[in-house]
Amino acid sequence: MNAALQPVLAHGVGGRQDLPLTLGQLLAGAAAALVVSFLVLGVAWRSPRLDPAAGRPVRLPTVPPLVPRLIGIALLGVLAWTFTLPDTADNPAAGLVYVLFWVGLVPLSLLLGPVWRALNPLRTLSLGFTARRPLPESVGYWPAAAGLFAFAWLELVAPDRATLPVIGTWLAVYAVAMLAGAFVYGPDWFTRGDAFEVLSDLAGRLAIIGRRPDGTLVLRNPLDGMAGLRAAPGLVAVVVVLLGATFYDAMSGALFWLRFTQENGLPAPVTGTLGLLGVMGAVALAYTVATRAAGRRGHTSAERTPGELAHSIVPIVVGYVVAHYYSLFVLEGQRTVALLLDHPDFDPWTGVITPTGVANVQITAIILGHLVGTVLAHDRALKLFPRAQAMTGQVPLLGLMVAYTVAGLLLLFTG
Repeated sequence: MNAALQPVLAHGVGGRQDLPLTLGQLLAGAAAALVVSFLVLGVAWRSPRLDPAAGRPVRLPTVPPLVPRLIGIALLGVLAWTFTLPDTADNPAAGLVYVLFWVGLVPLSLLLGPVWRALNPLRTLSLGFTARRPLPESVGYWPAAAGLFAFAWLELVAPDRATLPVIGTWLAVYAVAMLAGAFVYGPDWFTRGDAFEVLSDLAGRLAIIGRRPDGTLVLRNPLDGMAGLRAAPGLVAVVVVLLGATFYDAMSGALFWLRFTQENGLPAPVTGTLGLLGVMGAVALAYTVATRAAGRRGHTSAERTPGELAHSIVPIVVGYVVAHYYSLFVLEGQRTVALLLDHPDFDPWTGVITPTGVANVQITAIILGHLVGTVLAHDRALKLFPRAQAMTGQVPLLGLMVAYTVAGLLLLFTG
């Protein structure tokens, strides 16, 4: 990213002295919270309770579909306009793509549901397309997983990634790929093929307003919405890419990684690519081993379990996104809007960005994300495993949650 973004891209707090607890106390407390929640769930939550069809019907003002489509096209026009401006640090294109869009899509979806489906200008441009062949079920979420990895590589590894040629080339290639998919498989291709629609859908399932499977708009328990996410090809890859990219982002700012990047003799993009793949591979390995072990201990299919439990990783991903990008979104989001309005000398409001305040937000987001993930995994395990093995089958999942929590906090607060 450009130089203006660099000071904010250290997503952690200022240092250990800024924490309300020592790092050791924080890690022990987080692990204890997960263990206690696991034991409490085992005693108090003995049958599946989450129901995607639950919720109280609500009526909201109807918005014609044309309105969000026009908004999406207008946003695309604003982005296109930034490419007519000089390619300098004051160009808002990088902030639009990496901050307002990429980071902002998660909190927006948490509030309003899967909004990118309605706003997506590429979906709007493909409205006249008709499916020439059905989308094979085996394709699933794999195109979205590939798109998310490609964007993570662009954001975290690509050389000159804040420059207009790099951003523009990536977006153009992505747009052509998505429109080609829609040309062959129809506009429904975007539901599982578009990386950003999938991200918005995953986060939007945690919104308190959502739709039942029959389309009824309801006020609901957010966990009921997430429980409706079913296993599908490529879903595990999506959550692994999202979580692994966030872990790598934290690791890339750590002193040990910066020193390794400078001293290993390889070009930085090569080191970055290998590092990104390595972290994602470690996340995938830990997830696969734990969930397959849970399936074997729970006397069910070890091959089926990873996909069935993938939904429990989504709140963890959301927690890390909030933790890592909170200060970036608040500060650089304001700066990007100021640049769009031609106020390059604007000083962002920093009232909610203090070392202790940021630390509290980060700790809360990470631990809460894991606690919610534990509840989701427990409820699904009660459906997957025989009653006698329901708790013992979850022990590997508890270990996975503790490992992810410890690794995430270590990366966040030692970077």
